[in-house]
Amino acid sequence: MSKRLFVGNLSWDTQEDDLIAAFEQDGRQVTSARIMTDRDTGRPRGFAFVEMATEADAQAAIQAMDGTDLDGRALRVNEAE
Repeated sequence: MSKRLFVGNLSWDTQEDDLIAAFEQDGRQVTSARIMTDRDTGRPRGFAFVEMATEADAQAAIQAMDGTDLDGRALRVNEAE
């Protein structure tokens, strides 16, 4: 399993720090989080990639965060492909 996760259905108001804080709950360790933006407008595209420290943290994050509400939106979390 990959340690890189795809996070979809993000609110345009969600910041990378908010994403890191949400994924670090329950003692999980986040290596990095990057919200993808439109290259022309600079606006968020509604998805991000979160890199977890270990595969166990990644699996725990998928179980805990998939379907969880963040900034009024239900997140979709799965392995990045």
